[in-house]
Amino acid sequence: MNELTLVRKKIADLRCCVLIPTYNNERTLEDVIRRTLLYTSDIIVINDGSTDSTPRILKVFHDIVVLDAPHNRGKGSALRIGFACAINRGFRYAITLDSDGQHFPEDIPAFIDCISQNPDSLIMGVRDMNQKGIPGTSSFGHRFSIFWFKVETGLAVQDVQTGYRLYPLNEIQRFRHFYSRKYEFEVEIMVRLAWRGVKVTEVPIRIFYAPDNERVSHFRKFRDFTRVSIMNTLLVFLALLWFRPLSFLNSLRKKSIREVINEYVINSEDSNTKLSLSMALGMFTGVLPIWGWQMMTAFGLAHVLRLNKFVTIVASNISIPPILPLIVYLSYITGGWVLGISNRIQYSNEFGLAWIKENLIQYIIGSLVFGFILALGVGAVTYVFLRIFRNRAIAAK
Repeated sequence: MNELTLVRKKIADLRCCVLIPTYNNERTLEDVIRRTLLYTSDIIVINDGSTDSTPRILKVFHDIVVLDAPHNRGKGSALRIGFACAINRGFRYAITLDSDGQHFPEDIPAFIDCISQNPDSLIMGVRDMNQKGIPGTSSFGHRFSIFWFKVETGLAVQDVQTGYRLYPLNEIQRFRHFYSRKYEFEVEIMVRLAWRGVKVTEVPIRIFYAPDNERVSHFRKFRDFTRVSIMNTLLVFLALLWFRPLSFLNSLRKKSIREVINEYVINSEDSNTKLSLSMALGMFTGVLPIWGWQMMTAFGLAHVLRLNKFVTIVASNISIPPILPLIVYLSYITGGWVLGISNRIQYSNEFGLAWIKENLIQYIIGSLVFGFILALGVGAVTYVFLRIFRNRAIAAK
């Protein structure tokens, strides 16, 4: 059995197909398909409303699946159609390959070897962005996307914008909805798979950029870059308010209280000052009248300010039910003092939301001031205690 036959068998055994979305790439499409056929006949081409000779080219190939969209709806939409078809046909994996000639089908074996060692992972093709011919805007977008992906997932990867990927279809099948239809879809699905705990692995790939006068690109620099930026903004917001806090808390649940305190406080590499500021930030956000969002807000601010997330989140839980009425009351009292209307405070046995609503401005101002005072005091006390107990812990070692 020669090497090519062995690769074809591996692809078939893994139930892997190749998705090729295409839009007006008549000069390169046929070559890409023929080279891909050397490795597998399980090819799904999504013709995204092409207006050139693409339909005629595709009629030549009888052993592949061709899906025709009535009009151009964007790469993300084409991929979504392709994923749905691959899932319905029982495939486990799908390799996405561009039809513009930038990707080398000859790199398919690298993806197959990688997924064989890392089942159900997302395999990313890593381009050499230092080679000649790479457009300047591509290099900028490359660095830009890597930075935001790390913010969104905590994972460091070498290439986020590559369209040459191997997707685990079983994981994609779990998503009920996708929210994007164009180039930003590849950002959305990559981040959301990482949020689900799918392992992200990379393999080096070759990339070909044709000369400017021959290059066919449907990426509209301003409009599509704006769409990608908006998607990243939304994902960062969700990451800081939802995914990153939950991921952090899940990691804490796997450890005992003593292990957590030793790791995140006593043996932390953070200074006493940083830990004290973390405690102060947690106290401040815990007092803010954003019930249900204090912990997530605390995590997001701690991440941005590079403070200790564990200490900040723990401190933000000060607004638990037994203490919450006292915090609300003291905030209201403080607000009256700040506004000079403390003599107008009406005490009532029916202390509740209706009472708070009538005095909302006084309460909100008071919560900000009281939160700041509490944060300042607790932060100072924390600093003193850390100086004492951390020094004892170090001396005992």
